Amino acid sequence: MLPDEPVRPTPVEDQGSGLPRCHRHPDRETGVSCTRCGRPVCPECMVPASVGFQCPDCVHGAAAERQVRPRTAFGGVLSLGDGALVTKVLIGLNLLVFLLTEYVSRQWQVRLGLVSWAPLPGLRFGMAEGPQEWYRLVTAMFVHGGLLHIATNMFSLWVIGPQLERALGRVRFLGLYLVSGIAGNALAFVLSPPSEQLFSVGASGAIFGLLGATAVLFRVNRIPMQPVIALLVVNLVITFSLKGIDWRAHIGGLVAGVVIGAGMMYAPRAHRNLVQGLTTVAVLAVGLGLVLLGMARLPG
Repeated sequence: MLPDEPVRPTPVEDQGSGLPRCHRHPDRETGVSCTRCGRPVCPECMVPASVGFQCPDCVHGAAAERQVRPRTAFGGVLSLGDGALVTKVLIGLNLLVFLLTEYVSRQWQVRLGLVSWAPLPGLRFGMAEGPQEWYRLVTAMFVHGGLLHIATNMFSLWVIGPQLERALGRVRFLGLYLVSGIAGNALAFVLSPPSEQLFSVGASGAIFGLLGATAVLFRVNRIPMQPVIALLVVNLVITFSLKGIDWRAHIGGLVAGVVIGAGMMYAPRAHRNLVQGLTTVAVLAVGLGLVLLGMARLPG
């Protein structure tokens, strides 16, 4: 070796720079981490974000989270499974309560039904007792007086319910059913003679509400109204012709169903949830106002 020849360093094994390795490419070192999950990403895996970079896994996950579930024409979440689930649950609850009140203990008919009695000043029973008994506005919808009563109501619910449930979505459909039933029971309470006993049970008020909303649905979709009008007329004739039918609950439920249905189906898209919610709450508030009016009419 010549005296002035530079000395070449002895090669040593590459120890690396100590930087973390890309979680998708372990053979590549990087000093950049995903701003979402914190895992290291190499230049090939870097996806520009508003701040820093993200890894492909987080980008794909965020895109999946942003996917909007399909909705019905009236804003309800479109059911990808059973489109009549709420209808079936309601029918099941009605049947369960019927078995309890008809075959286990008849006393439950009185405990759950829309019962009110104030024959003398200061003597009140059921709904007339006060707010602690107003649960009957809801429970009375699930009580029926005999096989024919529940059979006709559940058949009507099965025929009308699924179509509306698919159109409105489960939450809106359930709200329509319950508030219509409450409004019907509230009208029955306020129009019943204050000195006579009121005993009203059945899902008819809620079902008349579904029938009213179906009429609105036909109107919105420009479907010929003759079938639903004929069904309404037949039901109203039966309501006012046969003894023992509480026409007040039927009319109250029908009117509530039309109002709620109109609020849900004619609501402007920009404020749809707000209008639908306010309409439903307003009908419920009117129902409770009727109850208060009925309480004020009672003697004592």
